[in-house]
Amino acid sequence: MSTTLPVSGAGFVPYAVEVGRGLLAGLGERVAPFARGRVVVISDETVAALHGPAVLTSLESAGLRARILTVPPGESSKSFAELERVIDRLLAYELDRKDIIIALGGGVVGDLAGLAAALYMRGIDFVQVPTTLLAQVDSSVGGKTAIDTPRGKNLVGAFHQPRLVVADIDVLATLPARQLRSGWAEVLKHGLICDAAFYDWLASAGAVGAGGDPAALERAVVRSVEIKSAIVGEDEREAGKRALLNLGHTFGHALEAELGFDETVLTHGEAVALGCAMAFRYSAALGLCSTATTERVVDGLAAAGLPTRLEAVGRAGAETMVRRMAGDKKAEGGRLTLILARGIGEAFVERDVDPARLTEFLRTEGAR
Repeated sequence: MSTTLPVSGAGFVPYAVEVGRGLLAGLGERVAPFARGRVVVISDETVAALHGPAVLTSLESAGLRARILTVPPGESSKSFAELERVIDRLLAYELDRKDIIIALGGGVVGDLAGLAAALYMRGIDFVQVPTTLLAQVDSSVGGKTAIDTPRGKNLVGAFHQPRLVVADIDVLATLPARQLRSGWAEVLKHGLICDAAFYDWLASAGAVGAGGDPAALERAVVRSVEIKSAIVGEDEREAGKRALLNLGHTFGHALEAELGFDETVLTHGEAVALGCAMAFRYSAALGLCSTATTERVVDGLAAAGLPTRLEAVGRAGAETMVRRMAGDKKAEGGRLTLILARGIGEAFVERDVDPARLTEFLRTEGAR
């Protein structure tokens, strides 16, 4: 059994997100309607070893000619150098516009393969097969593709929607516990944005998805995709409502850059969790929401084993963080933009944040 969720909007071809268990075995049948030629599966070395043989078998059983192109695991693969290497390989394979790319992996692979698909021959089709919880609930849906630069995360990219997303819950069993918790941060974020009842379920003792329960994970993925697809359908290019999906990300991306994108210190999901906690504490400091609400948020994040305080990851510079935040993609004309909240499920976009006040807040948080 699986759940099929539609994603549609005025600016792109509608597609489906299929969520369920045991879906990799039937991937070839699911991809065949879009694969009019050859298939290149882009994956990282770790995921390719785990799931590559099953994917190739499924594709070949459906009569598709497929091969795997691997990249090194980790955030460092979201670079100009790796993008150039991937595109060079695609050229060497002599792919044309009837061929298709499959992104098999987490957010790094999805972003890199999606951007390569957007650029190659001015755009060819691709399918997302996310293998991490974070990618299943967030980066695989919505068409954002990007690489990083030394100046910040995801600053070079394109909107390029997939033709299909296949989220197999069973592959999450191979994830390290830390990566599963990191994905749970993005799930919690969806509740914090616009669904207080969902957040309450996620934060309750019975919602054990952060510990790997497949039924809880499937429910969490389905609801998260419902929330994200509804927002993306209204605002594909992040001109308005889609910015809400960045709750916690402006703080989190600045922290990741401060730490040199070192995932041994701070994963992306951990950065988002810490960013959500800081966004709610800053909202409380501005009188937008209550301290009690902020404590509920922090408790829910901490219960999932996620960081909520700067001291958990080392000290960062307040002024440099604010400069990084001013260079975030949501900033306009150098003005700071944050996603803040009036309560759980009541996030909103604040487009003119006072940098001096934010700097002082970061110092109270423990930044230098």
